[in-house]
Amino acid sequence: MDFDFSPLLGSWRFLAAGLWLTVLLSITAVIASFVFGLAVALGRLYGPAWLKAVLVFYIDSMRAIPVFVVLVWIYFAVPIISGYTFAPFWAALTGITIHVAAYVAEVIRAGLTSIRKGQIQAGLAIGMSNSQILRHILLPQAIVRMLPAFGSIISVTIKDTAIAAVIAVPELMRQAETLAGQSYRPIEIFTTVMVIYFLIIFPVTRLVDRFYTRVAHLGRS
Repeated sequence: MDFDFSPLLGSWRFLAAGLWLTVLLSITAVIASFVFGLAVALGRLYGPAWLKAVLVFYIDSMRAIPVFVVLVWIYFAVPIISGYTFAPFWAALTGITIHVAAYVAEVIRAGLTSIRKGQIQAGLAIGMSNSQILRHILLPQAIVRMLPAFGSIISVTIKDTAIAAVIAVPELMRQAETLAGQSYRPIEIFTTVMVIYFLIIFPVTRLVDRFYTRVAHLGRS
């Protein structure tokens, strides 16, 4: 079998545009998921009973539905129901955010509830409000404890962006599929894409793990 990487060399700008969109979608989805997930976690922990029930249903639903189905439903079904059409990028961002935020919320909830109740009682005893206890006692320790799980969520989110190809988002995987169809060189192209994803995700996970190793003592109580 002969390998020919000339289609990649001749179309590197085409793939680079897809790579840029993958990076943009990944960063935006990670930030949006963490912000939304934090709000969901706090609502589940400190909100009224009716809100907790709604958020539990949302979390369990997202964990029971594949992200592929969520993206396809938002892109194809929402316009029929609401009359509003999402651009492919925004449909992908919305779907990935809604899906990943459910996992982020559970990680944050677990991190906050892992702090010993004695520290909360001590904060109340010295006159701290619930919000002050959250900001100054719970979150600083919980964030450190959550770092390994956050690293996994970041890597999963980056990988999930490849699914956006099914709704025509011109990210890296979509561009690779187009180029492979035009050049009839799927082995060379998809192998290159696999290496690119590895070069993006592996350093991210190692960086998070190394950072956690350095600050792990701050999460002990």
